[in-house]
Amino acid sequence: MMNAKSRAGTVIGFVFILVWCLLPVVWIISLSFKGAAETGAGSPHFLPQTWTIQNYRDLLGFGTVTPGQEATHTDFLHALRNSFGIALIATFLSVVFATLAAYAIARLEFRGKRVVLSLALAIAMFPVVSLVGPLFDMWRTFHLFNTWPGLIIPYMTFTLPLAIWTLSAFFREIPWEMEQAAQVDGATSWQAFRKVIVPLAAPGVFTAAILTFFFAWNEFVLAISLTSTTGTRTVPAQMSFFVGPDPFNPPYGELAAASVVVTVPIIVIVLLFQRKIVAGLTSGAVKG
Repeated sequence: MMNAKSRAGTVIGFVFILVWCLLPVVWIISLSFKGAAETGAGSPHFLPQTWTIQNYRDLLGFGTVTPGQEATHTDFLHALRNSFGIALIATFLSVVFATLAAYAIARLEFRGKRVVLSLALAIAMFPVVSLVGPLFDMWRTFHLFNTWPGLIIPYMTFTLPLAIWTLSAFFREIPWEMEQAAQVDGATSWQAFRKVIVPLAAPGVFTAAILTFFFAWNEFVLAISLTSTTGTRTVPAQMSFFVGPDPFNPPYGELAAASVVVTVPIIVIVLLFQRKIVAGLTSGAVKG
């Protein structure tokens, strides 16, 4: 009897949490298929009364674009390209540098190792908004304002510490003897690191890469503060410039459609690499 009640409580709790988490997502998807007249109504229905994909057409420029929306879809496509480019470059550089730094921290004994890890953790916890003003002045002086490097560099600054912590935990778990065995077989230190250590730490590398990509893809404060044109503005920043016919009627349907389009790459990445993400996040949780 108690087992039945426990199972029923578990199912009810699971359904409640699932509905609580997915209800906003379903609402945004539903809103993206509504026309401007329906989204502007005083009490819109949860599901569209008339389904339409015009918001996606206006946003991505497929087919006939609604008059006046040509700039919107062009700017959004530019922002989508910027987001992919900046996020991929920042992810690649962060993972490469973090892999080398984490290996040194995990394998080598040197004075100040704990200080390095403490500083990395402190940088990761530093509030982003407090750096906007100084970075704005510095980037204008160094001609990095409104450029891809002007976003990639600060993104790397905040993602490197997390990647280093994640990867150093993996490198500590890899037996030192495996690297020594590779060197005994004639491999150099670099070959042993590249062909033995890195493949064994693949779950940690994937986890660090995905967390870095998520940060760069979703970041808003730096993107809106360090860019000024659609040529370098990323999607989160560009969405804040979506305007309707007047300040009191924003394009809710297009904003919802943009949110869906931006979320799709994240969902695809999570579905493709979910096992590696779980392995990376749970590494070191169980000992013995």
